[in-house]
Amino acid sequence: MIKDKILVIGANGQIGTALLKQLRLVHGTNAVIASDITAPKDIQEPFVLLDATNVLALVETVHRFGITQIYHLAAVLSAKGELDPLRAWDLNMRTLFNVFEVAREVKLDKVFFPSSIAAFGDSAPQYDTPQTTFLDPSTVYGISKVAGENWAGYYHKRYGLDIRSLRYPGVISYQSMPGGGTTDYAVEIFHDAVQHKPYTCFLKEDTLLPMIYMDDAIRATLELMEAPVENIRVRSSYNLAGMSFTPAQLTAEIQRHLPDFSVQYQPDFRQMIADSWPKSIDDTAAQHDWYWKPQFDLSGMTQIMIQKLTEKYQQKHLITQ
Repeated sequence: MIKDKILVIGANGQIGTALLKQLRLVHGTNAVIASDITAPKDIQEPFVLLDATNVLALVETVHRFGITQIYHLAAVLSAKGELDPLRAWDLNMRTLFNVFEVAREVKLDKVFFPSSIAAFGDSAPQYDTPQTTFLDPSTVYGISKVAGENWAGYYHKRYGLDIRSLRYPGVISYQSMPGGGTTDYAVEIFHDAVQHKPYTCFLKEDTLLPMIYMDDAIRATLELMEAPVENIRVRSSYNLAGMSFTPAQLTAEIQRHLPDFSVQYQPDFRQMIADSWPKSIDDTAAQHDWYWKPQFDLSGMTQIMIQKLTEKYQQKHLITQ
């Protein structure tokens, strides 16, 4: 039996940081190769510098390490993408095609690429957004994700490539800062709260959005990738749900632990993006096909975020003394 050899592209990002750790626990450290365009400060081997827009470098890396699976996480996210749409489109699509083409040529076992609730737009039902609905995204990030989903289906149907994908909601974690998304407030707010600073939110207080705690997001990713191929009926991207809340609801939950915490609201261009997204997600297909079920709600997630970030800042304070 050939052992899996996994390449994680974009391992320095918010999801990549947590996913890399879990993949190495499951498959072994040496079986999971981390890669990104820059080396992290706390580099953990095996790591390779890799620009996924360079197809020759990607091919060389796949052959050098005997890669059998790729987790392709590199992308320009929603808010950052709107600052330079053409660059975001070029990077998101070029890296996607490079991964799909290398996977086809080398005949990799599996590929994972993340989609997003950004794939939905104004025409999709806002509540309990279904797995199959009209997709008219309002951002270049969302447009690239819809294109990626369609190409994933094409490569599976035309070439038999086993590509699996999740439409992530906003992902909340303490391990690293987010990278330019519209749901970033739900991470930033905790950092200010545990440092006893007021927070200025870039969305309105009543903006309801789907979110998921990182542990659930990583578990969903691994459960999807480990599911038998005959169970995978969705070849675009699976809807994934965790919890939905507003900035005001999150603030109230934080204030249960930190009563003096305060928030002011100054919506910016990200408000228009958030207004075009779903308020809640129907992930019945994921529940049926590979038995998905989230474990964290708003209360449980908030408690862990405050605990972990408090420990992190206390340790940082001690180190800098």
